[in-house]
Amino acid sequence: MLERCKLESACNLPVNYSKKINTSGTSNADVPLADPGMYQLNITLRRGQSLAARDRGGTSDPYVKFKIGGKEVFRSKIIYKNLNPVWEEKACILVEHLREPLYVKVFDYDFGLQDDFMGSAFLDLTQLELNRPTDVTLTLKDPHYPDHDLGIILLSVILTPKEGEHRDVFQTQSIRLSDVHRKSHLWRGIVSIMLIEGRDLKAMDSNGLSDPYVKFRLGHQKYKSKIMPKTLNPQWREQFDFHLYEERGGIIDITAWDKDAGKRDDFIGRCQVDLSSLSREQTHKLELQLEEGEGHLVLLVTLTASATVSISDLSISSLEDQKEREEILKRYSPLRIFHNLKDVGFLQVKVIRAEGLMAADVTGKSDPFCVVEVNNDRLLTHTVYKNLNPEWNKVFTFNIKDIHSVLEVTVYDEDRDRSADFLGKVAIPLLSIQNGEQKAYVLKNKQLTGPTKGVIYLEIDVIFNAVKASLRTLIPKEQKYIEEENRLSKQLLLRNFIRTKRCVMVLINAAHYVNSCFDWDSPPRSLAAFVLFLFVVWNFEIYMIPLALLLLLTWNYFLIISGKDNRQRDTVVEDMLEDEEEEDDKDDKDSEKKGFINKIYAIQEVCISVQNILDEVASFGERIKNTFNWTVPFLSWLAIVALCVSTVILYFIPLRYIVLVWGINKFTKKLRCPYAIDNNELLDFLSRVPSDVQVVQYQELKPDPSHSPCKRKKNNLG
Repeated sequence: MLERCKLESACNLPVNYSKKINTSGTSNADVPLADPGMYQLNITLRRGQSLAARDRGGTSDPYVKFKIGGKEVFRSKIIYKNLNPVWEEKACILVEHLREPLYVKVFDYDFGLQDDFMGSAFLDLTQLELNRPTDVTLTLKDPHYPDHDLGIILLSVILTPKEGEHRDVFQTQSIRLSDVHRKSHLWRGIVSIMLIEGRDLKAMDSNGLSDPYVKFRLGHQKYKSKIMPKTLNPQWREQFDFHLYEERGGIIDITAWDKDAGKRDDFIGRCQVDLSSLSREQTHKLELQLEEGEGHLVLLVTLTASATVSISDLSISSLEDQKEREEILKRYSPLRIFHNLKDVGFLQVKVIRAEGLMAADVTGKSDPFCVVEVNNDRLLTHTVYKNLNPEWNKVFTFNIKDIHSVLEVTVYDEDRDRSADFLGKVAIPLLSIQNGEQKAYVLKNKQLTGPTKGVIYLEIDVIFNAVKASLRTLIPKEQKYIEEENRLSKQLLLRNFIRTKRCVMVLINAAHYVNSCFDWDSPPRSLAAFVLFLFVVWNFEIYMIPLALLLLLTWNYFLIISGKDNRQRDTVVEDMLEDEEEEDDKDDKDSEKKGFINKIYAIQEVCISVQNILDEVASFGERIKNTFNWTVPFLSWLAIVALCVSTVILYFIPLRYIVLVWGINKFTKKLRCPYAIDNNELLDFLSRVPSDVQVVQYQELKPDPSHSPCKRKKNNLG
């Protein structure tokens, strides 16, 4: 049993050891260990020397984790881009059994869960002298590559015995803490940052200009702005949301960079925002001077109250409590349309258990845990050790800001010596959830293109206000944390080219069809087309454009409900995704054999740009098609409402008045709201419609009959 006395840095995990200890004095190696009582272990994490480089630039972002008895007790702060980091962090740990060594690991921080392992070591607590400061040097090793030199970690430790009454107090405190945290809220508020502009930034390129972008960091949370080419006075108008974990606030680190193709980006300057100095529920305009550089950044910063995000045991469920359930239903009732438009809905996820998981350890077992994600909200279950059929029985609740978000549940295997191993994943669009039904979801591979081993049992409930959800559809989507950089893939490039070609071929085939009518290849068809042409041109009014689209949507809807669904499963995209997955596996194997390979970065970036452009063009065409195909009924109904309104407006109001109102709105928008984020409602709407690739990824796989779940229905709360 162990507990932290004092913690100067929050979080978690790893390290073989050689230590420099003065052997004079009293060692506790001979202390009877049958009933050792409690010990207090004070550790000062000093520094690291000659650590392993894990990043492409020849550096690492190291942090250290401590474990005792399989329980994580300390995680240091991250020191960025340094192979000789200095921490000088202190931790006080209460230890019950000295037989359990202090297990230390060092990792290189990479956003997400796949941090790189940098070495591990053990400290035998039985060899420490009681009540005597001891300097310890731990030699980092990788159990898989024991000959590799991974550097050293320097510690100062003091081990002090505690009296019997401290043991009793500690046990009582642990039980109380367990009860208090059965349901706990994960963060205390939201920090919204709107990056407005930069002024007089430093010129980093030979043409006297820069291609600036900005990085934000609050703890483990990171964002990166878009790149503004060839300017020293960029206009971004981008918004980012951070979770606020500490009551007193925190420090947001901001750095400005110049994008360079083919080499490392140039540093322009840095600044910080101290959140503890800002009042809550108020927007602050900040003009920050860049240190170690030139220029200013202009920001709008708003601190708001906490969103509904929590984790609890299965026995404590928000929707099981009748009073809390009524409050939630009232919060999202149709009568509260204009109360906090950003609060669209409530999501509850019960992670019950998994069955038949993949064995990731040499023992034929795994140490599985779950990660539940909705946009940038990420929560974790505990780890169930040495089990292929784990039971978690945890309830997660989330605040929904966009009903078109996707719930992602990923199962990982905790590895003591390396980053977590992927076991499987499911992606569930919120609009496809059936409330109150416990289902067995077949786990998929990383690309979500095919099944992997195992199923996971989930019960999900979503409650939302349809009007708020519709209004939020017409504003930009929430940007996710910095993700892995795009890499060049010939299969991905080919896939995007084929998708774009298919969209273009639709237009070409339509043109050929019209031309065949002109050529009278089929006289009856050409005659009908000629009569229709005369009728439409003679009677054409502008309102007929949305009316025609409305008729197309209605026609497809009746085809679907009558059982004549002409939407075919996109096997071409599925095959291409599978090929891409095989190529990823091959690339992973090649990278293990060859390590880092020098690439021509300029050519690679050009190819990646072409690859991404093809993806955007193909996705745009596929989203339009899927809107009319009723792929997401909520969005198709929303389109019908919009087209009906457009038809009525265009029918009764002359076009010149509509254009006049539109122009006045556009010209005065910046005057009315100087810091408004530029957006296009039509493009924001289409961004919520899944492309063909996303449709394949979100498809629910049919479970094996041997894993037939026991389904139980409850009242539909949506």
